Amino acid sequence: MSTYTPKIKPRNSAADTLPYRKKSKHWLTRLNAWLHLWPSIVSGIIVVLVCLTGTIIVYADEIIDVMAGDAKYVEAQQHRVSSEAMIDAIAAKDTSLFLVECLFYKDPDRSTRFRAFNMKNRHLTFIYVNPYTAEVLKIDDKAHFFYVTAHLHADLLAGMPGRITVIIATIIFLISTITGLVLWWPKRWTRKTVKDSFTVKWAAKFKRLNYDLHNVYGFYSLILCFVLGFSGLMISFHSWMDFTVKLAGGATHEEIEKYVPPHIEGKKAVDFVPLAYRVFEEFPNKPHIIIWPYTIDKMGVYVFRAGVGGLKSIENMELSIFDKYTGEPISVKKELVIHEKTENIVWQLHMGQWWGQLGKLSTFLAGIIATSLPITGFIIWWGKRKKKPKQRQVSS
Repeated sequence: MSTYTPKIKPRNSAADTLPYRKKSKHWLTRLNAWLHLWPSIVSGIIVVLVCLTGTIIVYADEIIDVMAGDAKYVEAQQHRVSSEAMIDAIAAKDTSLFLVECLFYKDPDRSTRFRAFNMKNRHLTFIYVNPYTAEVLKIDDKAHFFYVTAHLHADLLAGMPGRITVIIATIIFLISTITGLVLWWPKRWTRKTVKDSFTVKWAAKFKRLNYDLHNVYGFYSLILCFVLGFSGLMISFHSWMDFTVKLAGGATHEEIEKYVPPHIEGKKAVDFVPLAYRVFEEFPNKPHIIIWPYTIDKMGVYVFRAGVGGLKSIENMELSIFDKYTGEPISVKKELVIHEKTENIVWQLHMGQWWGQLGKLSTFLAGIIATSLPITGFIIWWGKRKKKPKQRQVSS
C-alpha cells in the first residue's frame, strides 16, 4: 500500500522577493514625463491663481453692464450735447477722474459710458452720462474689482518681479500642454483606449475620477489653453507683439505717429460726438463706437473703433478716422490699420471675445479646466508617490 506524500511548496528565493522592475522606458519618454511633472509642481500655485483670475475676467463686460442698473437708460431726444459738455459735467462732479475711454451706443435709449481712472483713490471708474442733457447719471467704481483681478492675473500685484513670475509660470504651462498631449496619446487605438481617453467615468472611485478629470478634460481644453497662454505671452512681451504686427505688415507703436497728422498746439478741435454717429451710419451693424479721449492731445486725428466693445478688445473691429480740426474723414496708411487690428485680435483671443458668447463660454470653461489641472495633477502625483513597490508573485 502506497503512502501519500504531500507536495512541499518551494521556498521563494531572494530574487523572487525583490520589487518588480518595469521595463526601462526610452529616455525621451522619461524626459517628457519629468518636464510635465516637476516644473508644473513648482509653478502650480501661480498657474492656479493666474488661470482663476483670468477666468473671472471673461464675463467682466456683462457684469459691469448689469452693475450700471438704471443709469444705462435715458429718454431719447432729438439733439445730443457736445463732448465738451459731457466732459465738463464729469469734471464738475469730480476733477480727479482721468478719462480714458468714451463708449457710444447705437441704441438711442442708452446713456454714454465713460471709463476713467480716479487719480485720488486709484480706482477704475465708470461714468454714465445722459447724451441729451449731459447729466451725470452714475459714477460707479465697483468695477475696480476687475482692475485688481486683472493685475493679479498679469503681475500678482507685485510689479515687474510679479510679471516675470507670471511669464515663467505661463511658459511652464505651455510646456505642460505639449508634454501632457504626449502622455495622453494612447499607445494603441483600441475601443477600450479610445473610451478611456475621451470619456470620464463619473461612477468610478475618487482616484480614477480625478485621473479622468485631469486626462480627458485636459485634452479637450488643450488647444484653447495653449492659445490663451501663448496670447498672454505676446501681450506681456511688447517686442513680441511688435514683431507679430510687423510680420502682418503693420506699423509698430513707435511708427504710428509717422502715418497720422500731428497735434497742433492751440488749434481748436471739432466736437467728436457728431462724428461718432457718422461712424454708426458707416457701420450700421456695429452696436458700439469707442474713442479714447486720452489720445486726443497726442494726434491730429480722432480714431473711432466700431464693434462690440470690451474691457481690452473689440469684437469685429472696424476703424474710422477723421481730421480733428476739420471733421473730414481721412484715409491712413494700411500699416496703421493692420497694427490696430492685429493687436486687437491678440487681445480678443486672450479675452475670449473672438466668437461672441460662444467664444466667451468656451474660454470660460477652458479657464475652469486650466485652473483645475495643477490641482488634479498634484493629487495624481501625491497618490503615486505613496504606492509600495509590487512584489514578484511565484506560482505554486
